[in-house]
Amino acid sequence: MPEPLIDDQLDPSFRVQISQEKGGEKITRCFACATCTLSCPVRAVDDSFNPRRIIHLALLGAKQEVLESGFVWLCSSCYLCSERCPQDVSVTELMCAIRNIAVREGRIPAAYIAQLELLDKHGRLYEIGDFENKKRTKMGLPRVEEKREEVARILELVGATRYYRKEPAP
Repeated sequence: MPEPLIDDQLDPSFRVQISQEKGGEKITRCFACATCTLSCPVRAVDDSFNPRRIIHLALLGAKQEVLESGFVWLCSSCYLCSERCPQDVSVTELMCAIRNIAVREGRIPAAYIAQLELLDKHGRLYEIGDFENKKRTKMGLPRVEEKREEVARILELVGATRYYRKEPAP
């Protein structure tokens, strides 16, 4: 069972912050019917993921709990919740809005940071070496060359490097 929320841990402006974010404009329409949670394929395999609870906590102003939880990062962006929401909340886009706030505040799960580092190092999420290319050649497939410089440049242009190189924000 979750810990009870304490009033001084709540930020009443959090709902406003979310509503001003692209994708979060309709958060206050939610009346907690649970259609999003019942529609969610992630919820079907992981009971700890509960979109209704995330929205409820956000509306209450539990900013720290929402941004530090891994819940918003689990959304698979399937849009089932958004298609079925009777209030047209667009829960998928709402989760993206909350993730955007979390990123701006530097609250990114370690797994995503590791993926950024791999992209920077190899230009992809895993290294392609001689062993893999020999297997590809045997199967009649073309070699795969790493394009590390191109991907690293893109990461730099979008400002992603500051999250894993510990650079100051612009």
